[in-house]
Amino acid sequence: MITQGELWEVILVAVKLDPRFKDEISNVPGGQNLKRCFQCGTCNVGCPVREIEEKYNPRKIIRMVVLGMKERVLSSNFIWLCSACYTCQERCPQDVRIPEVMNALKNLAVKEGHIHNSFAKRMDVLWIHGTLYPLSHFDNAKRGELGLPEILSESKEVQELFKLTGFNPSEGERGT
Repeated sequence: MITQGELWEVILVAVKLDPRFKDEISNVPGGQNLKRCFQCGTCNVGCPVREIEEKYNPRKIIRMVVLGMKERVLSSNFIWLCSACYTCQERCPQDVRIPEVMNALKNLAVKEGHIHNSFAKRMDVLWIHGTLYPLSHFDNAKRGELGLPEILSESKEVQELFKLTGFNPSEGERGT
């Protein structure tokens, strides 16, 4: 028999659900096919992140979105773990496009102030170098041998773009 305390806990959890969350994600580019998911679990098979971190479960994340667990999904670390290898998308019989759903979730998370540390660190690198992966002299020499122009580490243009969006790592601002 369920106790009154357990009943209140179930009611409180139900109150925190956002039934419009799945529609919100479905209406952004990449999330259009979200509601097609019938929870077959194919996305978990072959996922390289899941092989390393068994708590990562794309199927469960999609289910949480459909159930309306907005705050829990957006504040979780798991949406940031997707490597965007597209293995799940290639195998999905419903064409759910999970990497694109994860990107939509990340974008919404940032918009709502849930910025993962790894994302913030990448933005710091972008602010300083203008690229996430600065090219070495060796890389540029190889580019020259192939007739390609040298790529310089220019951060001025990136910093201007950051300022336009309200994101300024050098001042500790995260656009929130």
